[in-house]
Amino acid sequence: MSENNFLPHTILLASESPRRLELLERMGLKTRVKKVAVAEDYPSSMSYQDVPSYLAQKKAHATMVYRKEGEIILAGDSIVVQGKDILEKPGNRDEAFAMLRKLSGSSHHVLTGVCLLSEEFEKCDVAETEVVFSTLSDEEIAHYVDQYQPYDKAGSYGIQEWIGQIGITKIEGSYFNVVGLPTHLVYETLNSLVS
Repeated sequence: MSENNFLPHTILLASESPRRLELLERMGLKTRVKKVAVAEDYPSSMSYQDVPSYLAQKKAHATMVYRKEGEIILAGDSIVVQGKDILEKPGNRDEAFAMLRKLSGSSHHVLTGVCLLSEEFEKCDVAETEVVFSTLSDEEIAHYVDQYQPYDKAGSYGIQEWIGQIGITKIEGSYFNVVGLPTHLVYETLNSLVS
């Protein structure tokens, strides 16, 4: 993928997410990946709206030591929220199954925090998308969990996978935010640096 004239930046992606890397490359951004182990914990009193940007900021700052001159660090964190419950990455098959059963036949929100960091600036923001699932059978949930093993995904699903194709009836907000990166926010922030 060639670079574009709109965003002449080099990104240091603080994530091993293949989805985030693919989206950045599709935007035409030159991207290097450096995953740093950061505890994904947050204060228990923190509002769920603040959790994604808090975690993204933690990841960005932990990656600063690996930044090369001219690079902009991009870190992200996505959470799935139903009501006021945060559904994080499942630890095993039973947790994944239970999460998808909880999401079945209802709506939830996907919030992705993004933090862009260099020596010159720091910008953190959150995008939110509402997602509506049809009612899923236990057989459909089991098939998805067993075939796709969504253990690296908040809420136990990937919208771009089979479960999204057969089960999601409506989204309000950015599709790419649900995939894992609100590309419009990244573009707007980076574009503001050159305009």
